[in-house]
Amino acid sequence: MTIKRGKQVTFVYSPRNHCERVEVAGSFNEWRPHEGRMTRQKDGTYRKRLQLAPGEYRYKYLVDGQWELDNEAEGQVPNTFGSLDSLVRID
Repeated sequence: MTIKRGKQVTFVYSPRNHCERVEVAGSFNEWRPHEGRMTRQKDGTYRKRLQLAPGEYRYKYLVDGQWELDNEAEGQVPNTFGSLDSLVRID
């Protein structure tokens, strides 16, 4: 899920099971997960807030080394690896 306020976007990951590390990677950070390390919140979710320029961005969550889609994303689009990426649009 994403929460948007203007150009500020908060990526929110709600784990279904216990996990140790969650990162968000996408076209906004050159798909470098280490730049998108998410912080665990008291409610159990993981969050990362970013400032993004207007445009369309692909992304995925890296959860304990496994790529996951955002099932609550604005959309999903095919990628060159034969799988899907989540999509967020900034106006």
